[in-house]
Amino acid sequence: MTDIPSHMADHWWWRPGWTTGTRWYTWHLTFDGATDLHGLTADYRHALTDVPGLDLVPDRWLHLTMQGLGSTDEVSEADARAIADAAAHHLAKISAFDLALGPAIVTPEALLLTVEPADPVHAVRSAVRAAIADVWPEVPENADGFRPHVSVAYSNAAGPGRPAAEALASVASYPATARITSADLIVLGRDRQMYEWETFEHVPLG
Repeated sequence: MTDIPSHMADHWWWRPGWTTGTRWYTWHLTFDGATDLHGLTADYRHALTDVPGLDLVPDRWLHLTMQGLGSTDEVSEADARAIADAAAHHLAKISAFDLALGPAIVTPEALLLTVEPADPVHAVRSAVRAAIADVWPEVPENADGFRPHVSVAYSNAAGPGRPAAEALASVASYPATARITSADLIVLGRDRQMYEWETFEHVPLG
């Protein structure tokens, strides 16, 4: 095991613009019905059961973060709807694809599944950003620096990284395959130390 952070930190500090009750329009890839992935994440949750300081992500909240829009206090529902409509046009040009997920790695605030290939995920994000540009004069968040990943656990306290890394190393059932056929515009909250959401618009790929 290499590149293990010596210490982990609480992931749940409040980012700028966030507080209790904040809801955020954002684009995710989600994994309802991804039985192969759910089998892998169940193996990781079992391995991590006795590791302190972690919030383990249940299958229903597994996600691949793509692109934020902004808080529901700042983004109108009409704009969100217009962006979703524009995204339907752009995403129709991208074919469904398969991802291989895993192994999981330790980062200072979360345990992340690697995602391959990255190129189709970047293509979906670029299509979403093009849709935003169709509606707004500026697209929030940087185009660069995006690294696709799926979190299986979040750190909720300061502590060493090695116990989590040793638990992850006991799992050998990766990679899992997930078929990506759509992208979701969601309304996201994180009041209960978990990213939870309601789907605003489900947009299929071509």
